[in-house]
Amino acid sequence: MSDVTWAALRQLLVDRYDDLRKLLTRRLNSDELARETLHETWLHLDRDDEVGPIRSPTGYILRTAVNIAVDRARKDGRLVRPDEIAELFIVPDPGPDPAAAAEARLEIEALERAYQELSPRRRAILYAARIEGKPFRQIATELGISQRLVEMELRHALEHCAQRLNRKVIRIFGPRPPETS
Repeated sequence: MSDVTWAALRQLLVDRYDDLRKLLTRRLNSDELARETLHETWLHLDRDDEVGPIRSPTGYILRTAVNIAVDRARKDGRLVRPDEIAELFIVPDPGPDPAAAAEARLEIEALERAYQELSPRRRAILYAARIEGKPFRQIATELGISQRLVEMELRHALEHCAQRLNRKVIRIFGPRPPETS
């Protein structure tokens, strides 16, 4: 065992570069990876502190290079490969098909016509209750009418729009309609 300096290890790597590259190429199955690893090893050996006793300087350089290659492989294994990144960008279009989009546009136009057919007060109540989400009490106060009248006008507005769109009204407030037998 002899004391070796970092500068001596770097010089040994330069002097025996071709031999070390061939050994690493066989070990790593890649000449390019062997070259890159040896360059990283040279950078790793660029230090100022004391080396300490080394039994086999060539073996030390090889072990260091293999450890660097293993660390790099572990790091690369955690990274996403380019083909995996490309797959992430393949996202199915969640939008409707052209026929469904055209049908939706027609339905919106029919709803707009039905909305325009309402009286100004019913339009204001429908807008305030369903679009702005205001409570009935607030709508009644703003319009200067009773809360019960707000409920009735809203019900009439919803029934009108549902009739124009050939839809069934789903009641979510107020008393249930009388049952017929």
